[in-house]
Amino acid sequence: MTAPEQIQLENIADSDYEIFALLKQRYSPRIFKDKKVTEQHLHQLFEAVRWAPSSNNEQPWRFLYTEKGSEAYEKIIDNLTDSNKLWAKNAPILMLTAYKKETDNGNENFHALHDLGMGLGAMTVQAQYMGIAMHHMAGLDYKKAQRIFNIPEEFHIVTAIALGYYGGELEDLPEKLQKKEISERQRIPQNQFAFRNSWGTE
Repeated sequence: MTAPEQIQLENIADSDYEIFALLKQRYSPRIFKDKKVTEQHLHQLFEAVRWAPSSNNEQPWRFLYTEKGSEAYEKIIDNLTDSNKLWAKNAPILMLTAYKKETDNGNENFHALHDLGMGLGAMTVQAQYMGIAMHHMAGLDYKKAQRIFNIPEEFHIVTAIALGYYGGELEDLPEKLQKKEISERQRIPQNQFAFRNSWGTE
């Protein structure tokens, strides 16, 4: 079953121009279907990252993932902000993202964070194609997580991700989060970020 059959229609983007359907359908839910993510699907998600572009093919992205019910899962929950703990505790999979700070030659990899973003973009589209939702979270104590999981200093934790199949019950969320879940999605217009010929011009 593909994503269009599973997502809540209220969250389809009202784009100004027609774009790829999976991009319009993608959103960051706070509820997930109570279903284990299959090993095959997890491998497909990481395979999408594997073939994403990266500067000099350094592939600096790294991921630590865990299933609900494990000790590692609870450790990730413990490192999230209180607002994220409210809903992320029900996700089938939690994940930490990181990048390698230096190139294989020992130089600073200025583009590593960009490359991690490219990999996550590929993963997100692949997930949408399979009816899998990803909620990317900046709200975590990355320094504490780095220490708890004994992640080497040459890597930098960036975000956490809650992941699972689209679905779940809206009523499982606190009322204020229910409203956010179904509210209209907003984006700034293109003329505020895409400039022709000179900066700040439309």
